Amino acid sequence: MNKMMADCPVCNSKGAMEVTTKTETIPYFGEIMESTVKCSKCGYKHSDTICLDQKEPVRYTMTITKDNLNARVVKSQSATVTIPELGLKVEPGPKSQGYVSNIEGLINRFENAVITALKWAEDETIKENALKILEEIENVKSGEKNATVVIEDPFGHSIIAHNDAAHRKLTEDEIKNLKTGFTTFEK
Repeated sequence: MNKMMADCPVCNSKGAMEVTTKTETIPYFGEIMESTVKCSKCGYKHSDTICLDQKEPVRYTMTITKDNLNARVVKSQSATVTIPELGLKVEPGPKSQGYVSNIEGLINRFENAVITALKWAEDETIKENALKILEEIENVKSGEKNATVVIEDPFGHSIIAHNDAAHRKLTEDEIKNLKTGFTTFEK
């Protein structure tokens, strides 16, 4: 574990920010670095986990059925998750995080996002579409409708660990069209 002191970006106190980093190896993800920053003056805290290993770019697909809702899913912070039949897609952003769950948990994340969007929606068309999507999600979870989950990860840290899941290497064109969630600066 490494510790150092830095200036706080929130309150600008000199040397008040303790920065702690450590690396370890975690199954599926490989070597990761955990970092935590905390200001002793204003209380600002932030923590993050970054995968340090890069693996072969991968694309997993699986038809969701009532029988495989418990299939293990490992989604890294750089993965894009899509359920095309429902028009649902989550792309990584700067605050994207990885998680370990199952297909049902992944669907529940989409469902919660649609519910949140529905609460904020003012346009009736948007509300109607959100309600239709929620109905379709319930149909998928109950087994009345099949849908496909697609996970594309340019750094190869994601997996659908189930016999029904198909995977292949992403093509160069597919990789170019994916967001990674990381900010890059070019000259």
